[in-house]
Amino acid sequence: MRAPPLLLLLAACAPPPRAAAAAAAPTPPGWEPAADAPWCPYKVLPEGPEAGGGRLCFRSPARGFRCQAPGCAAHASAGRSLRASVLRNRSVLLQWRLAPADARRVRAFALNCSWRGAYTRFPCERVLLGASCRDYLLPDVHDGVRYRLCLQPLPLRAEPAAAPEPAGPAECVEFAAEPAGMREIVVAMTAVGGSICVMLVVICLLVAYITENLMHPAFGRPGLRRQP
Repeated sequence: MRAPPLLLLLAACAPPPRAAAAAAAPTPPGWEPAADAPWCPYKVLPEGPEAGGGRLCFRSPARGFRCQAPGCAAHASAGRSLRASVLRNRSVLLQWRLAPADARRVRAFALNCSWRGAYTRFPCERVLLGASCRDYLLPDVHDGVRYRLCLQPLPLRAEPAAAPEPAGPAECVEFAAEPAGMREIVVAMTAVGGSICVMLVVICLLVAYITENLMHPAFGRPGLRRQP
C-alpha cells in the first residue's frame, strides 16, 4: 500500500531525534585539529638550558571534549585562545586555537610550565609540540599549587637569504587544582554535622516533652492528704 503524499512530506520535514542531535553536538570551532591530523607529535625536553634531547612521542587528540562542572573547571588566557580544563583526577587538558592564516606560518609550539613557590617560580615541564597539535594533557598536577602554562607558536624557518620571522606572542593561563581530598572531607564533615544537629534537636524536644507531661504531675501539684 502506498503512503499518501502528505505523510511523506511530513516525514521528510520532521526534525531529527533529540538524542541523536545531542550526540552529534560538535566542539566549538577552532579548538580541534584538522581532520587529516590523527596524531600529535611532541617532545618533552629535559630541564636545563639545553634545547636538545627528548624522545619523540605521539598522542591522539581529544576530539569532542567538553569541560562540564562539577568534574571540570575551565581557565582561559587573556587572549581567550588558550584554555586549561582542570579535571577532578588532577590532570589538566590544555587546548588552543589558531586562525587558519596563522596556522600556515607555524612549524611548532613551545609549551613552558612553571609553578609559584613562596619567593620565586620553578620550572616544571618544557614541551615541543608539532604544528598539527591543538591540545596537550598534563597527567598529574599537585593540589593547591599555582601553575602557569605559556604556549608560544614558532614560525617557519626562513630561507638563508631572508630575514627570520619573529616568533608570535605567547599566551599564558594560570590555575590551581582544588584539593579533591579536602573537598570530600569538607562535604563529609558538613553531612555529619547536620546529622548531629538534627539528633540534638530531637533529644531536646524529647526531654521537653518528658518534663512537661510526665514529671510535672508528680512535682507540680500538691499531694492529697488522707483525712484522719
